[in-house]
Amino acid sequence: MADTNLAVSQWSPEYVQELSPAAQKIALLYYLSYLCLGKFSKLERIVRSRAVETQTLFGSSDATLMKCVSTSDNLVNTLFPMLVTAVEKNKPTLAVKFLEKAQVWITDIINDVKEIVQRYDSHNTDVSSAASYVIQEKEETDKNNAKQDQELKENEEALGNMTQLWNDKTKEIVEIDKKISNKTKEIQDYVRSITETDGDLDIIAAFVQFIEPIRKRIYGLVKNPKQVAHMKALEAELNILIANKTDLKQKQEQDQLQIIDWQKKVARLRASFERKSIPDPIHLDEVQKSLSKIRGILGDVLNFWEDVDNRLESLKQKTAGEEFDTFKDNFIDSIQKAKEAWISFAVSCQQASVMFRLQTKDAYKFLEINPSSLSKEEWERTYKSVKKQLEKIDRPQQRVTSTVGPTHAAQPTQTSTVRPGLE
Repeated sequence: MADTNLAVSQWSPEYVQELSPAAQKIALLYYLSYLCLGKFSKLERIVRSRAVETQTLFGSSDATLMKCVSTSDNLVNTLFPMLVTAVEKNKPTLAVKFLEKAQVWITDIINDVKEIVQRYDSHNTDVSSAASYVIQEKEETDKNNAKQDQELKENEEALGNMTQLWNDKTKEIVEIDKKISNKTKEIQDYVRSITETDGDLDIIAAFVQFIEPIRKRIYGLVKNPKQVAHMKALEAELNILIANKTDLKQKQEQDQLQIIDWQKKVARLRASFERKSIPDPIHLDEVQKSLSKIRGILGDVLNFWEDVDNRLESLKQKTAGEEFDTFKDNFIDSIQKAKEAWISFAVSCQQASVMFRLQTKDAYKFLEINPSSLSKEEWERTYKSVKKQLEKIDRPQQRVTSTVGPTHAAQPTQTSTVRPGLE
């Protein structure tokens, strides 16, 4: 017996139920990528571009699936009745003509679905390239961050070292001040010891700072050469301490100038150093997986139409051959059985079409928002909200396909699409 089965045996309404969460996930994953990469202008433009490409591709998918609905409806409501009439009237030539007309429709839709599948392949490559670019930018940015970190660290270390040198000199000056104080007291005590009989010198000795007039006064009154020599030795020691202090003060002033320069450098680096931490493009990777799933389902649609085309070709050859009389009763019975399956297929395609249409219309409105304009609180609130929606889709028991119509598409339902004739 000839194979006259025109039923859609390769199609399952469950495909539509798999399409819906995959398409919804893609929009949400783009949203998360948009939020995470939005503060990087080049990456934000790339994510936006890929999201718009997906939105456009979904629009084309909607149109293609509606064409599947229309073609299926034509088969059920136009071709099948005319085939039955031709077979019942024993007109195989007319039946072959109708089958050839159906093949023209199916070839047309095969080309459309094939083009969509190829566009998904190309688009998935684009998304993959975008993810690779993000990784490349992340690596380059991490290198720049490390370089800036190192430069800032070196400048801060230099500032710290210079500050430490300045502090060390301050400690030395404090120590020298103590020595100067002790040496001054030693001179004062010596002056008192050699001028005890001279009240005038005793008063002078209380204020010895070796100001030139006092110095001359003291040396003018001290006649003992040993005392003069000792005074000069003490004065020399004091002068060395004072010279050391002066030298340290001068060096400290130079250190202070360098400290100011290092402080400016560090402040400038800190002000210009915007740490850019680019996250891994994990959400774009997930977009690829969902796109691949949708592409696989549309690939099944393509395989289905190609299988139908092969069946029609086989049926056409048998109808034109000598076997026509032997299988025409089975032919009519097969057409009657195929109607319900084809109606179910059309409903599934229509539901998928509506799903794509809704995704195209509403799911990408987030692109109207500039993520870098969100406050930290708004960003976190938005991110958590999108994550919750994504987690809900990932829970099988909570998957809802209300946005694309009833889930029981396997039940035969009459479609409301236009039913063009054969001519």
